[in-house]
Amino acid sequence: MQDSIFSYIPKASKSLVEALLNKDCLTVKVKSERKTRHGDYKLLPNGRHQITVNSNLNNYRFLITLIHEISHLEAYEKHGRLIKPHGKEWKQTFQHLMLPFLRPEIFPSELLPLLAKHFKNPKASSDTDSTLALALKQFDPPNDKTFIFEVPLGNHFILYNGRVFKRGQKRTKRYECVEVATNKIYLFNPNAEVELLK
Repeated sequence: MQDSIFSYIPKASKSLVEALLNKDCLTVKVKSERKTRHGDYKLLPNGRHQITVNSNLNNYRFLITLIHEISHLEAYEKHGRLIKPHGKEWKQTFQHLMLPFLRPEIFPSELLPLLAKHFKNPKASSDTDSTLALALKQFDPPNDKTFIFEVPLGNHFILYNGRVFKRGQKRTKRYECVEVATNKIYLFNPNAEVELLK
């Protein structure tokens, strides 16, 4: 068990996290930023379990991601490996494990109602809950990224992989954007982070 992960979570959550991680067969690793995910869980060939979480997440997002991944392990142990990764068994496990953390000693008061609402039916990624993602973002260190909803209509932006898009109209929930090189239309969540082209 690595002590280092405790520097990434809110101090008041340490004892609760310690209790969840008190498994001989579990390794938690902190990784450098991965653009496509905040963390992951896998069963290794030797029968051990490994969880990884990105180091660049703020304390609150790191904690949510850590509990998300522990929920995979617990759901598989309880219900078997044939369940859907983010199916009802995982959702119930995630809700159950997160409940003790939803306290003002651990999360800021402005996040608690948003978290309570999110955990009525947790999604595969907290990023798909744009209200919660935006609220969590305020605790990130400053960066040069812009949210899609902040990009002016018709302006160009670039993704982490170098692809350039032009922002179009908003549909019901997402934004229609055209990839400049291919003229293909893609839909973006309003809280997707991009780099505005000057």
